[in-house]
Amino acid sequence: MGKLIFVVGAAGAGKTSVARALVSRRPAAFLDMDTLLRPAAEAIMTMAGLDPMDRDSPLYKARCRDLGYRITMDAALENVALGLDAVVIGPFTRETSEADWLDAELARIGAPREAVRVIVVTLPDTASYEARIRQRGLTLDDWKLEHWETFKTTLAERQIRWPLPPSAILRYDNAGPLDEQALERLERFVWGG
Repeated sequence: MGKLIFVVGAAGAGKTSVARALVSRRPAAFLDMDTLLRPAAEAIMTMAGLDPMDRDSPLYKARCRDLGYRITMDAALENVALGLDAVVIGPFTRETSEADWLDAELARIGAPREAVRVIVVTLPDTASYEARIRQRGLTLDDWKLEHWETFKTTLAERQIRWPLPPSAILRYDNAGPLDEQALERLERFVWGG
């Protein structure tokens, strides 16, 4: 059984960058929910006559959100069951707030909680998130920026409610450089040694 490594956090925190750097040090399945869902989300939104680049509105969430998590988790669980480590990237906002969500997912393949590591990627304040989101210049972020006062409420620090020991959850402030020291710390957290 492989490890199931969640890299979670709000938009702009740098989840994908952290996960990419981690996987570059030790190979694992790299499962970014945005990448996996994008073709389906664009088709669903277009067929509904909505903006295919929208990833944040209530209409998007009602039509696509749960599908994205299901696709991502199905792929992750399949890899873990095959003995491969899987790095899963996404906000997981609702999922991390539901204490029984993780156990229900693990039960699908009979994986123990000990197989799970969670890296919560954060930035120090909402101004840092806004700057990162503006800097990356993605069309997918237009809604966030146009509705910043509403969107920034999603940036509040969250608690992981899954029944994991504190040693399985790492809060990683991504404001500084993702240098060798930071990567060694993340690698030790996930794989030990």
